[in-house]
Amino acid sequence: MEIREELLRRTAETERIIYAYLPAEEGYQRTIMEAMNYSVKAGGKRLRPMLMLETYRLFGGKSKVIEPFMAAIEMIHTYSLVHDDLPAMDNDEYRRGKKTTHAVYGEALGILAGDALLNYAYETAALAFEMETDPAGVGRALAVLARKAGIYGMVGGQTVDVQSEGTSDMTREKLDFIYRLKTGALIEASMVIGAILAGATRNEQKVMEETAAAVGLAFQIQDDILDITSTQEVLGKPVGSDERNHKNTYVTFEGMEQAKRDVEEISNRALERLDSLVVKNEFLTELIRYLICRDR
Repeated sequence: MEIREELLRRTAETERIIYAYLPAEEGYQRTIMEAMNYSVKAGGKRLRPMLMLETYRLFGGKSKVIEPFMAAIEMIHTYSLVHDDLPAMDNDEYRRGKKTTHAVYGEALGILAGDALLNYAYETAALAFEMETDPAGVGRALAVLARKAGIYGMVGGQTVDVQSEGTSDMTREKLDFIYRLKTGALIEASMVIGAILAGATRNEQKVMEETAAAVGLAFQIQDDILDITSTQEVLGKPVGSDERNHKNTYVTFEGMEQAKRDVEEISNRALERLDSLVVKNEFLTELIRYLICRDR
């Protein structure tokens, strides 16, 4: 399989699904819809909805019930980036090679666009109740989405990350906690929801959560590496922001070469957990392997 070509095809497929659930830009409040759609359509890897879809397919899922959840996870991920870029947070004016939402629409609309995407994500995911004969499964998936996005997941990790900036009390234990929640939680949600909606067993769901946790950690360490080694042209956003914001990262603690080795080791650990399942999905395996050497 030529992973780069296949990835382009799968990304286009994923975006067609996501875009179908974006709000119409109409009414007195249409500016907020414009800002929401601008944020989502600014680009990106679409990694989380893609992992969700491929996990769903791994366990034999074939219906459209996965689609509103794919759109919802990308909306939640996008809202977190919109808020990350705000002056009170990272104060970035470029994301994915384009002006950030607050840079285009102003700070107030940037805040509201993030709020709107988060709320609209749950409204979108709830549409699955109308498409599925197993409402209990949809309910379990919705509970996973809410928990992994909230104070016990992404928001919790982001909180500790913000409070740790510029302090001297960062430890590897705290850094691991931040990475597990801030980055790993939504990846875990993606793969566990795909497994739930496809009817995977509890044990299979656990394997997918463990796989996703390793993928999330490796992904974040690679982000730390790219913030030092890449360029804004390649990465699509300003580099060196960790140093500028006085952030301790994995590279700070372990050094560049060890960080690179750990990305490979952790990614291989994820692949081993995935390989322990009877069911297989070649593209999902290759996608995780590709993340080891990505350059953006």
